Amino acid sequence: MSDTIKYLLPETEIPKDWYNIVADLPEPPPPVLHPGTHEPVGPDDLAPLFPMSLIMQEVSTERYLEIPGPVREIYRQWRPSPLYRARRLEKVLDTPAKIFYKYEGVSPTGSHKPNTAVAQAFYNKEAGVKRIATETGAGQWGCSLAFAGAIFGISVEVYMVKVSFQQKPYRKAMMESFGASCIASPSDSTEFGKSYLAKNPDSTGSLGIAISEAVEVAATNDDVKYALGSVLNHVLMHQTIVGIEALKQMEMAGEYPDVVVGCTGGGSNFAGLVFPFIGEQLRGGSKIRALAVEPAACPSLTRGKYAYDFGDTGNMTPLTKMHTLGSTFVPPGFHAGGLRYHGMAPLISHLKELNLIEASAYHQNACFEAGVTFGRAEGILPAPEANHAVKGAIEEALRCKREGKSETILFNLCGHGHFDMQAYSEYFSGKLEDRNYDEQELAMALAGLPSVAV
Repeated sequence: MSDTIKYLLPETEIPKDWYNIVADLPEPPPPVLHPGTHEPVGPDDLAPLFPMSLIMQEVSTERYLEIPGPVREIYRQWRPSPLYRARRLEKVLDTPAKIFYKYEGVSPTGSHKPNTAVAQAFYNKEAGVKRIATETGAGQWGCSLAFAGAIFGISVEVYMVKVSFQQKPYRKAMMESFGASCIASPSDSTEFGKSYLAKNPDSTGSLGIAISEAVEVAATNDDVKYALGSVLNHVLMHQTIVGIEALKQMEMAGEYPDVVVGCTGGGSNFAGLVFPFIGEQLRGGSKIRALAVEPAACPSLTRGKYAYDFGDTGNMTPLTKMHTLGSTFVPPGFHAGGLRYHGMAPLISHLKELNLIEASAYHQNACFEAGVTFGRAEGILPAPEANHAVKGAIEEALRCKREGKSETILFNLCGHGHFDMQAYSEYFSGKLEDRNYDEQELAMALAGLPSVAV
């Protein structure tokens, strides 16, 4: 028997629907509020940024939404993605636990992000949109939307967080290969970028800043829409194709997870794997422990405040209730750039408040150590973001070893680290720093949260 076992669904088993967890929640999530009036927003309030089809998905309470045929056809290029039993890693850890991982690095751009990029590009194309502005942290989302834009003939403009722009030049090259433009943020291409640079000329950037730049471009140009790679309800829903496939694959394996693990920045890949399992639980199925793992340098779930906040630094977006470090918070420049976001997806934050998920945080050296352990055992080198999920899964497996429990652990390996070798080089040379956030800056950011009476 092979040490590593792959469970691969036939192409005909690509899910036909996305899953919307809102339909099964015991309490509805708090409303999204208009930044000026603090009244709940309606579809028309979001129309300058998104096509109406995506807006209706954002506010939907239907349990399942059909995946359009053209989107499923593109998904066939890499879906269903494989599920592996990590027997070699189990041996290395000497654990009685069974470890499975869903591998999203088989997509054209090497991560889970095309699951929503293709869908968003399709709906924008259907609405006649010619240009999309967006932001990206580590570049995986930017690459994925560039890929989808090339397929549907849409021009894509990406504002990439400056520290990642400098750390990961090949992600910029991939975006350009698909015909997109990639701009380091904060930039002098937008009014907000110029004003921010005037006050902070040496800024390493943040996702909140990059979002403000992209939103400004969309809001001030009638022919441009905005796309987001995480956080929003419709984005998380598109990613549930991962968990829906995993449910079928775990059944093939004759197992069901006791623990499901994912890394969290904005929350899309965690939600994509976990939500279908929590949905089963909420409908009377088996109970799981859902563990969100985040960076200790940007710990919104474990250190943030559950409050209404802006999704961007320039305060252009609606207010959502989420676990937040404050929209002005700028985390240190650690290598898991896709996790450097001040807030957590409102739906994930809501589940945390309902005690349906748990959260933990680790520094980057511990996560890279876990990634190297995994890579040497399983032959796949994870992205720095995915290393957080690997770390969480390994810690759970070691807990099982201490407690003598044979639990089943499932985690999402959301992307490969082939464009992140500089980070691994710094890790091996001892130059990778465990950077802590500035406590005073965090306190100031939290003190500046908007006052909302709901």
